[in-house]
Amino acid sequence: MTITGAGADQTATAPTTTDHRPATRSAGGDARAVLATLRSDWIKAATVRVNQAILLLALVGGLLVSWAVATFVTDEVLVVSEVGFYWTSVTSMLAAIGGVLLFGSEVQHGTLAAAVAARPARWIIALSKTLTAAVLGLLVGAVGLAAGFGGAALAGLDTGATSALPATIGWALLFTTLSAVLGLGIGMIVRHSTAAIAGVLVWGFVLENLFNLFLPVEVSRFLPFFAGNKLLAYANDRNTPEALAAALTRPETALVFAGYTAVALVVGTVLLYRRDTD
Repeated sequence: MTITGAGADQTATAPTTTDHRPATRSAGGDARAVLATLRSDWIKAATVRVNQAILLLALVGGLLVSWAVATFVTDEVLVVSEVGFYWTSVTSMLAAIGGVLLFGSEVQHGTLAAAVAARPARWIIALSKTLTAAVLGLLVGAVGLAAGFGGAALAGLDTGATSALPATIGWALLFTTLSAVLGLGIGMIVRHSTAAIAGVLVWGFVLENLFNLFLPVEVSRFLPFFAGNKLLAYANDRNTPEALAAALTRPETALVFAGYTAVALVVGTVLLYRRDTD
């Protein structure tokens, strides 16, 4: 548009507009972000003293418990291939505690906001935490199993049947791995480490045992840690004929425990998106 004034022509041009398009991320960029976040999470997990204490407890506790059982239980025939798994029930709880702390410590120390600011795509944080929890649970389980078998062997027990041992070890490691991821999901939901850990311990050691006493076996077999412990498949006093008749197979019990883990993780991820980071 041209504007005529006294003595001069002034030309006014319409202001140009800039096309603001939403930023897009490439698949390669997402992959690099996941790897970077995973590296950061693993450094945190490896340097936190609580996780070091969990690994130490899994080691020392496994040695002492299996050695004590093998030494002082004399009214039944025990073998290494069975006693080695006794500590795994506790190891799974230790793995769950480690999973809780992977997220709870971020909230407690105020580092979650910085993590979200560095990686605005929160699914990257959730995926990285999940993978870190899985590796932590696998490591804690492996240390606990090694200690359990070592303590039983030091006590002089016979090896026992070994044909099914590799498969049972695999199921036990799956149990501890999923336990850590379940703990992560619970930590993401509760967002308070002490409350989440207390809830996991009370549920696993107290409430499930009470439910198992009063509920029919057709129902109690679907309790999370009751199902998880069935993956270990060692004999115990609760294996009544009714319980054995209603027992799920190992793949079925694994699916039950994995279902609880998936629900906790999905709910925790949704809340990660909907809640403020501080």
